[in-house]
Amino acid sequence: MKTKIQTYVINKVRERRTELNLSQADLAFELGVSVGFIGKAESIKYSTHYNLNRINQLASILKCSPQDFIPSKPL
Repeated sequence: MKTKIQTYVINKVRERRTELNLSQADLAFELGVSVGFIGKAESIKYSTHYNLNRINQLASILKCSPQDFIPSKPL
């Protein structure tokens, strides 16, 4: 199970990814990870999640700030 903060981050990444019309495969290629990693990260069934380094990479790829993936108040 993912924590509330992990779920929040993943939802924000997915939201931004879809806004830019990027598939999981596109994002995986840009991050240098497998499509399976992205699929597991976006699924609530797996414990896979993005760490701070990945969040920073995602922000660069998705052309936004890492802060866009972090809630303004504790969850």
